[in-house]
Amino acid sequence: MLRNRKLAKSITDVSWSSFVAKLEYKADWYGREIMKISRWFPSSQLCSECGHQDGKKSLDIRHWTCPHCHTPHDRYVNASKNILAEGLRIKFFV
Repeated sequence: MLRNRKLAKSITDVSWSSFVAKLEYKADWYGREIMKISRWFPSSQLCSECGHQDGKKSLDIRHWTCPHCHTPHDRYVNASKNILAEGLRIKFFV
């Protein structure tokens, strides 16, 4: 069973690295730049409006409201806004 887990992780790692390689190739082809952010960046924990970090949420929470600024969020739309902002921050300020 442990061997199956290691195999599944290896397949996942290869699949992800293959996806990233293809994405980088396409970006080069179209004259774009890929910005990699940390895999530990808390994109779904941050309010994209005020920056308040609300903490971890279980995966069944799809919508939440920021307790600080009261902005309602869709988990994935909010995370995508935070990822974009972090990528731009890295590009221009690091």
